[in-house]
Amino acid sequence: MEYAIETFSLTKIFSDWWGRNRVVAVDGLNLKVRTNEVYGFLGPNGSGKTTTLKMLLGLLHPTKGKALILEGDATDPQINRRIGFLPEESYLYKYLTARETLDFYGQLFKLPARVRKMRIEALLDMVGLKAVANRTVGTFSKGMARRIGLAQALINDPELLILDEPTTGLDPIGTRQIKDLIIELAKRGKTVLLCSHLLADVEDVCDRIAILYGGRIQAEGNVRDLLRHSDKTEITTGRLSPAALEKIKQTLAEERAEYTIGSPLDKLETFFINIVARAQQQAVPTSGAESRTQISDFLSAKTDERARREAILNQLVSASPSDEQTATTDTQNTQPQPAPATPADEDLLNRLTEQVDSKPVTMQPTKAKPEPATSDQPDKSILDELTGRPLPDKKNAHPGDSANA
Repeated sequence: MEYAIETFSLTKIFSDWWGRNRVVAVDGLNLKVRTNEVYGFLGPNGSGKTTTLKMLLGLLHPTKGKALILEGDATDPQINRRIGFLPEESYLYKYLTARETLDFYGQLFKLPARVRKMRIEALLDMVGLKAVANRTVGTFSKGMARRIGLAQALINDPELLILDEPTTGLDPIGTRQIKDLIIELAKRGKTVLLCSHLLADVEDVCDRIAILYGGRIQAEGNVRDLLRHSDKTEITTGRLSPAALEKIKQTLAEERAEYTIGSPLDKLETFFINIVARAQQQAVPTSGAESRTQISDFLSAKTDERARREAILNQLVSASPSDEQTATTDTQNTQPQPAPATPADEDLLNRLTEQVDSKPVTMQPTKAKPEPATSDQPDKSILDELTGRPLPDKKNAHPGDSANA
């Protein structure tokens, strides 16, 4: 599958009841999103981003054109179960807790109870809501609602993840967390379509972007290629001495180049996150969402798990009976062996076996009951050696001796 999303002249026109005042929301859109890439779908409010997403998911019927998602129609249940969607506004039942909300969406995908339980706990921890898992989502802030919305979009381990304004209402830490999560998902083999009008949120995570305006793509391409200024040169070095700076200024003056010399600045987002991270290291208590960076294991690429299972099956199928016998012999050889017997032990064993071998062995009839042995007396010397103390004499023993022994 080369393209996870592909559209052909996709168009959506809205009109009033009388067929007048038509609004062309999407106009002849030809969009191609490759498999296993992060694609940024950008544009200002009202540019047609959300309308395009709804047509991709089958929530709106296009006026003309066609859209393919995972080489099929999103209304097909077999295709739909492979998609994760975070809408612009999270549609949540406010009387359900965070854990119950994820369990509800897991049941919609018909996930087994054991799988749902494992994924729910992993996702709650990943989005930083494990401490408030038993609170009703109606009491959540908008940022916390976006976090639980992202978790429900990942509950089915989707191949394609469509995110519509995922960072709306999130603080800088939550915004950075979402961006880190998107990067990690791409490493695990997922395809992500990120729809946003906040350019700073997608600049660091997208492989390619398309800027939409008036329902049409105005620019598309690799992020670095679109942002690079080929007519300018940027040099970053360590701290220089005043003499070195003076030489550089003279060189730039000879080249008649415009320049600015100063110290580099951190982004405000980076500075903010560093301050909060320092407070978290000092274990400062908080009642809000927590920051997490580790992705859940079940979101890993399925190809690795499939390869591992195939290797195990191939190993089992190719095993022959002779291999099994060899494996059994090897297992027996690896069992712990008893310690070698000492001369004293060998002498004791010889004496015991002599006593047994000296007794005649007779076969008794099947119906006859065995007669109790009354004439054979135990060898006291051997028992003394085994127990470490003399055996009491039955003739001189008192009734209480056995109990004391």
